[in-house]
Amino acid sequence: MDKQKAWRRLEDTAQKDANLHLKGLLMQPGRFEQFSFRHDEILLDLSRQRLTSEVLDQLLSLAGSCHLDRWIDDLFSGAPVNQTERRPALHTALRYPPQHAFNLDGRDINSDVQSALSAMEVLVNQLHKQQWRGFSGEPIDTLVNIGVGGSDLGPMMVCHALEEFQPPRARAIQTHFISSMDGSQLSSLLQHLDPERTLFIVSSKSFTTADTLANAATARDWLKQASHMPEDLLLKRHFVGITACPDKAFEWGLAKENLLHFWDWVGGRYSLWSTIGFSIAVRIGMKGFRALLDGAWRMDEHFRHADWSQNLPVLLALTEIWNINFQHIHAHAILPYDGRLAHLPAYLEQLEMESNGKSVDRCGQPVSHRTCPVLWGEIGPNAQHAFYQLLHQGSEPVMCDFIVAASRYGKSSESLQSQHRLTLANCLAQARVLALGDDAIDQSSASPWQHYAGNQPSTLLLLDQLSPATLGALIALYEHKVFVQSVIWDINPFDQWGVELGKQMANTLLPHIGQAPSPGAFDKATDGLLAELYRVNQEETTP
Repeated sequence: MDKQKAWRRLEDTAQKDANLHLKGLLMQPGRFEQFSFRHDEILLDLSRQRLTSEVLDQLLSLAGSCHLDRWIDDLFSGAPVNQTERRPALHTALRYPPQHAFNLDGRDINSDVQSALSAMEVLVNQLHKQQWRGFSGEPIDTLVNIGVGGSDLGPMMVCHALEEFQPPRARAIQTHFISSMDGSQLSSLLQHLDPERTLFIVSSKSFTTADTLANAATARDWLKQASHMPEDLLLKRHFVGITACPDKAFEWGLAKENLLHFWDWVGGRYSLWSTIGFSIAVRIGMKGFRALLDGAWRMDEHFRHADWSQNLPVLLALTEIWNINFQHIHAHAILPYDGRLAHLPAYLEQLEMESNGKSVDRCGQPVSHRTCPVLWGEIGPNAQHAFYQLLHQGSEPVMCDFIVAASRYGKSSESLQSQHRLTLANCLAQARVLALGDDAIDQSSASPWQHYAGNQPSTLLLLDQLSPATLGALIALYEHKVFVQSVIWDINPFDQWGVELGKQMANTLLPHIGQAPSPGAFDKATDGLLAELYRVNQEETTP
């Protein structure tokens, strides 16, 4: 069956089933068993999605018509699936076990990956053993990761999620993350740091990112004011660079022995698995970091080899294709019921919207269907007091992902265990009410403004427990889901040209900021704002 025929068949089914309500679907015997799927310690529950056996079969046929099997092979083999930049997307190679060779253009890149991990481990051990000393001879006890996008969101998310897995030697090291271009994060943080004990991690694939280098320069100046060492020695004691362009890092002044390397076939939003994860390794140790990689690798193997009818990334992707393209749902809420996953929504916002926020296909032609929805989210219990009103009674259809760990606080106090039970009850309750509406609890006497329509689809991802391995698998699950969707939509998920033009325009505008107006230099709005900036600055400097 070709793609157009498979697509039209789904459109016809969606029209035929337009009046189906989840309260009817959830009454069907065996509903949960039919639409829940497990891999290792992750259960994917799709029973509250508006799916039928017929729809699922048709979605699987759609995937076949898009040659998903060939695309999966190309992804893992190192074919140039990122065709606009003519290179592979081999973040999965970062997760290979040490003993697995991976040949790309005649070179075993897994040998290179393991060498980079070994170099990272040397620096991690120096920090954990208090052997890395600052300019005064005091041991380093504070890390500041300077990055933006994938060099910030991924490491920050994982470090926060896995804080309880710190080995004893890591607990003395504080880690901070800086990304804002305006310097507000850094200037505030520096007031509370000891320059003698602070190590800055400059994370930039190209080592030309303006945001990152501006923050790094401010950090360098702060250290120079605090010490009287020559700059080269100061940088050697207090800076580590992580980049795919070491020559640029040398030019900036970083010492060769303080550089960690990764490769241009690693996309920024997929880079936490590489040496960009240095802050993660410091936080949870190399053993924990390798467990994170192993969990992702096992999800990779599941994605590659499991039948699509039981394949978690494929099933999650196709379910959302059904929602976006055939149920016309274009908003997606990420709702972790676990404070440790507070930064997961922001991480997934970048992963999905930067990857699949595209409007032209792989041939450069406009797409004829919707692609990536708008993602947002918050820790579930907090979100209940913020935007759940819209989810339950708003006019906008929204699909939701609930993410929760089944077990937590097993050896802690009864009060903490009670809090976890309360969290689980709230998670299940919200998913139930979104699906069933008033039928969740008798609302027969409710006023119109108390009415719950229900029929809002949701996915529940139940982790046996949150650990480095299960978090690695969860992240890889979402990565592969995004890839499957890109195949169905025929778009390239590995470039991000949409972020480039704004950067170029900023460089063009920079010389005009604070200068006398040049009418006609830009459009009327920009010219007017430049004039206002000049006026305000002139008034501030006039006695």
